Amino acid sequence: MFAIVEIAGLQYKVEQDQKLFVNRLKGEKGDKVSFDKILLTVNGSITVGAPAVSGITVDAEILNHVKADKVIIFKKKRRKGYQVKNGHRQSLTQIQITGITGFEAGAKKVAKKETAKAEILSDNATVNFGEDHELNYHLKKNNLSQSKENREMLTTLGKAVKVELEKNILTHEEVDAAIVKNIDQFKALNK
Repeated sequence: MFAIVEIAGLQYKVEQDQKLFVNRLKGEKGDKVSFDKILLTVNGSITVGAPAVSGITVDAEILNHVKADKVIIFKKKRRKGYQVKNGHRQSLTQIQITGITGFEAGAKKVAKKETAKAEILSDNATVNFGEDHELNYHLKKNNLSQSKENREMLTTLGKAVKVELEKNILTHEEVDAAIVKNIDQFKALNK
């Protein structure tokens, strides 16, 4: 089990009881810290965040504040008498990962997201009678004129079918079946 977590602007792959150096964190030696910007988790299955996995936290303990090895920055322009030498030591914090928690809550939220996606997909399979282009689509599919009268007739027919089927939303198949059943009314209206 591991996670990819963003700590102080950088991404790290972390596991239980792992020690690592990160950019300087606020807090004293021995303090507990937790990180909630988890980008990916692997616990039997892979969960990728968009942009972060919700409900999962990585808990850690600050072990020490240290400085990294010195990095020398040397600049020179030849034949100009210009040279500059600087050094830099990055401030780091050593932490130990104490645990990755929240997988149960994360699984529940993932299940909720999947049902929400299924509902969104079902919206694409339903007919909105307020949109002329959807009504025109069904009229054209059944070789009927896309006139205003036909659209109004289809809207009233949709209301009747909703009452008949005791539904608030109709699918494309139900609307097409209603048109086929009442095609004589549309043809009489066009004469």
